[in-house]
Parts: sequence; structure tokens; C-alpha cells
Amino acid sequence: MKARCNHCKHNLAYKKGGATTHLKRHLKLCTPRKATLVGKDKGPKQSLLSFDVTEGDEMLSIFTYDKGKVREELVKMFVVHEYPFRMVEHEFFTKFCRSLNPKYEPIKRQTLKHDCMKMYISEKESLKLTLAGINKISLTSDLWTSNQSIGYMCLTGHFMDSEWKLQKRILNFCPLEPPHTGLAIADSISECLIDWGIEDKISTITLDNASSNDLAVRVLKENFEAKEKLHFGGKIFHVRCCAHILNLMVQDGLTEMRDVIENIRESVKYLKLSPSRLYKFNEIVKSLKLSTSKRLILDVPTRWNSTYAMLECALENKSVFSRYKERDYNYKWLPSDEDWKRAAEVSKFLEVINDVTKVFSGRKYPTSNLFLRQIWKVRKMLNDMSTDNRDFVKRMTLKMKEKFDKYWGECNLVMAIGAVLDPRYKMKLILYSFPKIYPADDFQRHIDDVLESLEFLYKEYLSVDSQINSSMSSATYDSNPSQAKKQKTDDFDEWVITNSDIIPGNKSEIDMYLDEGVYKPGNEEYEDFDALNWWKANSLKFRHLSKMARDILSIPITTVASESAFSAGGRVLDQYRSSLKPETVQALICMGDWLRQDFGVELASNVENEFMQEG
Repeated sequence: MKARCNHCKHNLAYKKGGATTHLKRHLKLCTPRKATLVGKDKGPKQSLLSFDVTEGDEMLSIFTYDKGKVREELVKMFVVHEYPFRMVEHEFFTKFCRSLNPKYEPIKRQTLKHDCMKMYISEKESLKLTLAGINKISLTSDLWTSNQSIGYMCLTGHFMDSEWKLQKRILNFCPLEPPHTGLAIADSISECLIDWGIEDKISTITLDNASSNDLAVRVLKENFEAKEKLHFGGKIFHVRCCAHILNLMVQDGLTEMRDVIENIRESVKYLKLSPSRLYKFNEIVKSLKLSTSKRLILDVPTRWNSTYAMLECALENKSVFSRYKERDYNYKWLPSDEDWKRAAEVSKFLEVINDVTKVFSGRKYPTSNLFLRQIWKVRKMLNDMSTDNRDFVKRMTLKMKEKFDKYWGECNLVMAIGAVLDPRYKMKLILYSFPKIYPADDFQRHIDDVLESLEFLYKEYLSVDSQINSSMSSATYDSNPSQAKKQKTDDFDEWVITNSDIIPGNKSEIDMYLDEGVYKPGNEEYEDFDALNWWKANSLKFRHLSKMARDILSIPITTVASESAFSAGGRVLDQYRSSLKPETVQALICMGDWLRQDFGVELASNVENEFMQEG
């Protein structure tokens, strides 16, 4: 008869009613059993060795299991990758962790949640210290409703760090009680700013074009003005989301093409609903030896970019649809030749808008100098389309022009000043594009507004150091009494004056900057040109203007940063975790954003896409 050790699975001799001393002796010596009794075994332990790599050199050191460090890293893993708390209790998660280190002690989901909230408070205090050293912060905000029918407001702060790197951090992801009026939004934002201690640092706020947001901006602006903390004289305090304006404009234009788009949409839907139909369609594609690798895409009607993707794929396969019709008499939505021509025209227009939107919503943080040129592309396209003789193009263009003029009929100063502060453009882009964007009797007014606002903002930055500079120059003059003698001119000085161009001694940095020629980077460098790096390199030459450029170029033109948090909100508050409390949701969303920014981690837009990439 044999006894078997439950820890190492070793078989030992055993007789019923016999001695057990040798079994006890084995338990004392059994290594796997010792590993499970963390903290319980009182005898001497064998030290574990580990390799520490420091600056490329490997050093042998004694490994010490740190329970606190393990739980800290566990919190970061769950928050950054948005894993559900219950996963920490999964049997095979525990087995996996123990395979890495037998000393791992399992924890409960409640413990993990408690650790998350504790780290959130710690990280928030650390971020508060960072924001305390920032002079100006721009905000973006948007609203979202969860599957619990709870309204959430996301508030994101944008700022420039000491290394001239653009930074953004989600400050709040908090519930907002209905009704979502402008006053409620303004009060919620104010509470957040006071909580973070940055109520006097806000320079701009970017929102979409809802009427409630207009009221919220007016209330906030009055509050800042009353405290004399309204930066830039309030000239650029409210920034309208350019991506939202483009979306409204395109949706209005597409209403004139509803019948054509509907035919293509129903065609794609009919094919995709049946595997046999789709197989038959793909067989025709192969027989025609079409080079396209794009599969049919069914759009989401409220998202024009998905409509563009659907049209693009359908147009590449348009010859297949007519042949499929010959094989399936139940197919009733075949677009006519005229429909295909109209669809091609719409696709060409949407391609331009799609390229512009990619700049607005790019993963690489777009600075405000990039947007005016993109808006000019849209206006140029509308101008070209307005000369088309076809009725459907005229109707579509008229609707989009109305929306363009509604929101961009008045000059967007952030975009315009941002373009001037791009050394590749300076005033050249303004002088070139404004006569084409605005009416002939009005474009000069907008140019003058840009120059006036540029001068106004520059003087605001200049005033900070003006008293110091004045006292320093006064002290220098008084300490050198011979200065007056040096002001006398002789024949040489008179000759220089009459034969040279004299640069005024009081010439401002703006005048110097604009009088210089535009900067022309090489062809390969042009698209990747970073205006912030240029200003950083020239900060000694333009001491005041570079500070102004740093703040203006960091102003966000879209609410994309806040809207992207809603994707995370949808993942955190999925159908299995709908019971999470709002304060827990805020901690997970905010801390997840902070840690991903700190560690440079990019999260897939959704889990399905993440796994599709593996295939």
C-alpha cells in the first residue's frame, strides 16, 4: 500500500495502522509544500536569486517577494487593459500567477477594487502637482449616456509640458443629472476645475455646437471675467468643434443623395444577409478577375465616414452587381448607370472630407496651425462644385455651403492665428485663402481682425515681463553716465543713415517674425514638420512670441479627445459590469487614461478589432 503526497505527488510506503513518522518527515522536507505555506514556515529559507539589468549590465541579486508591489502592478494591468475585476478570482488566472511565482497570494475582486480607488487618489494628487506648474490649460468636453441610462460628462485638459510636448489628461468622467441644461453643464465644469485647483488657468474650451453648450460657455466666460481670470481677453475662449461642424455639413449634403445611397445600402444588406448570396457574388468577382481586395461594407446611416467606405467598395464592384442581378431575380435594388455616376461624384467629395477629418481626428496630436489649410480645401471643393451644371450637385453644394457659412462665416481666430504662427505660412496663407473663403467686400475685415488679435495677444504676453525689462534697462542706463556722450553723431553716422536701411530699435517680435521670409523645409520634411519644435529652437530669438505660440498651438480644435473616452466608457460599462458605481467608473476611466499616457500604451478601439488583427 502506498501513500501519495498531495504537494509533490511522491509515493511513500504506508501500512494501515503503521508508523507515520516518515510521512511527517517528508512533509517537513517537501519543497512544493513549503512554497504554498508563505509566511507560515518558521525555518530557514533558501534565498532566490534574480538578475537586475542596469544600463546594459546584468547584476546578480537576492530576490525578495514584494506582495505590495505585485498588487500595485496588478492594479495597473487591470486598469490599463480594462480587464473586469472578476478575472482576478478566475482559477486559471491564479494558476498562471503561481506558475510565475509560487508565493503569489490570490486576492478578491473587492480587494482589487479597493486597491484601484487607493491608486486613483494617489495618481490624482500627483497630477494635481503637475498641473500646479502649468500656466494655461485648454479644455474639451462632451456628454455620453451609458447602458444604465446615466448621463456622463467627460472633461479633458490639454497643456504643454516643460519639454514642449503636448499633453492631455481626462480630468473628470462624472455623472450629470438630467436635464442637461447649459447651466448644469457650466456648474459641473466649475466644480471640477475647483476640485483640481485650476479654475484660474483655463484659456479656452472646445465644445460641439449644441445650444446648451453655448449657454454653458457664456456662464463660464462671465464667471472668469468677474474674477479677472479670462485669458486672451476672451477673444478665443469658445472654440467650436471642427469635426462636428464637418459632420453636420456632410449629413445635410447627403440628404440630396438619399435615394442613390439607399439603393446601394439595400443591395449590400441583401447580399450580406445570406452567405449563399455573398458566395455567389464573390464568385463573380473572381471570374471577372477584379483586382479589388475590398469586401462589401454595410454602413451606419448616422456615420458618413462609414457611408463613404460603403460607396467606395460598391463602386469598385459595380460591374458585379449587374451580373449578379442576372442570376438572382429576387434582387430588386440594382442602381442605374445614372445612380452609379452620382454615387461616384459623392464618393469623390467624401474622399476630400475624409482626408480632412483624418487630420482633425488623427492619433498624433494635431496642433492648431494645421486646420486652416484643411478648411480651405473644403471651401475650394464647395466652390468648384457650385459651378457644376447638374441639379443634384447644385442642391447638395447649396446645403453644405449654408452650413459652412453658418459656422465659419466669421473668422475662426484660433485656426487663423495658429496658421500665422506656422513659419511655413505666416500671413501668406491668410492673404491667399481669405479672399477665396469670404466675400469680396468682407475678406479684408477678417484679415484686419487676425492682425489686430495677433497684436492684442502678443501684448498680453509682453506685459508680463515689461516692468522687469523696463527697470533693468533703466538701471543699465543710469549706471553708465557716459551713455549720453555716445549718442552724439559724427560724419560716419550720418553717412550710414543716408546709405543704409535702418532697423528700428523698438521693432516688436511679431514684426520681426512676419518680415522674415517663410520657412521652407525639404520635401521629405514638409508633411512631418513640427511647428512646436521650430518655436522651441527659436525661443531665444522670439522670447515672448514663442511663449504665445506654445499656448496657441496647443489649443484643441475638436472634442475628439473627450469623445474617445466614451469608447472606453462603453467597454468599462458593458452588459456584464453595468452595476459599477459612477465613482468607480470615473476612477477606471481617468486612471486608465493617465497610465496609458505615462507608459505610451495605445488601446485597440474595441476587443473585436484587437482579436481580428491576430487572425
